[in-house]
Amino acid sequence: MAVQSKPAPLPSWGYAVAGSTGAVLANALVYPLDIVKTRLQVQVKRKPGEPNEHTEPHYTSTWDAITKIVAEDGIQGLYAGINGALLGVASTNFAYFYWYSIVRELYFKSQKVPAAPSTAVELALGAVAGAVAQLCTIPVAVVTTRQQTQSKADRKGLIDTAREVIHSEDGVFGLWRGLKASLVLVVNPAITYGAYERLKGVIFPGKTRLTAGEAFLLGAMSKALATIATQPLIVAKVGLQSKPPPQRQGKPFKGFIEVMQFIVKHEGLLGLFKGIGPQIVKGLLVQGLLMMTKERMEFLFIILFRYVRKLRSEQLAKAAELAAATASKAKLAVPVTTK
Repeated sequence: MAVQSKPAPLPSWGYAVAGSTGAVLANALVYPLDIVKTRLQVQVKRKPGEPNEHTEPHYTSTWDAITKIVAEDGIQGLYAGINGALLGVASTNFAYFYWYSIVRELYFKSQKVPAAPSTAVELALGAVAGAVAQLCTIPVAVVTTRQQTQSKADRKGLIDTAREVIHSEDGVFGLWRGLKASLVLVVNPAITYGAYERLKGVIFPGKTRLTAGEAFLLGAMSKALATIATQPLIVAKVGLQSKPPPQRQGKPFKGFIEVMQFIVKHEGLLGLFKGIGPQIVKGLLVQGLLMMTKERMEFLFIILFRYVRKLRSEQLAKAAELAAATASKAKLAVPVTTK
């Protein structure tokens, strides 16, 4: 893997814009899968033969969820809360890539002898960037999760849903529900991008610019590893941020450990992995498309920056020539006086 011993070709915000653009495009394309996996993760699985005592629909699989959502809400039901979701995706990924590029650059500057970071260092750099990003952007995630799990009759806009969260028993701090789980889950992007960098060095050693297919492959592989490792925490976080299940009679969960205990009690250990099918498919597609788009966006930004720098250099050179010519004319124009 190539070591960044030279100054980065892009400023931190350039990497952030490239990353967030790729994330928004990727998530917009696969958003229905996000709705489905969220609905599957918040429902409490019924046992065979158990009567349906609640009005909420129950989904048995990804396809079952898609067909029931479309039957109840139409195609637009698969895109409920998409505005808030894409806002959250953009802000989270902008913050993540911004801080990731900064901490990574600081790490290389601190090294006396340039060397590729170890896997542990890659994970630590990603965790630091992810923690800072989560602190700033988790309110949008909370509101989006609420929107995705609302029925058609209860559906509200982004602002109204945020007000509903604030007016709950947690007050304004309700917008930060699941913060502890989210901070623990920074290991997910840490594993993802750490694995991406390591796999890039192993599979494509010395290659600094990947093709679209290569970036998609690495992104999909790294995201699959991260999703399998962190799925129980993902399910617990969704449970914290959504409305409590009917069995709780309106009583919210106090922490992600309580959510996991509730799931294990009612659904067994496998319940901690519910929704993993659409979660992995969505993760594979999003991460692959994100990395593919991010690589292309970074390349376009580098070309743009080089062009801007070239124009600036040409303008400075012309300004210097003009100043020199003006000074020369002024010197020749000075009258000689004699006594």
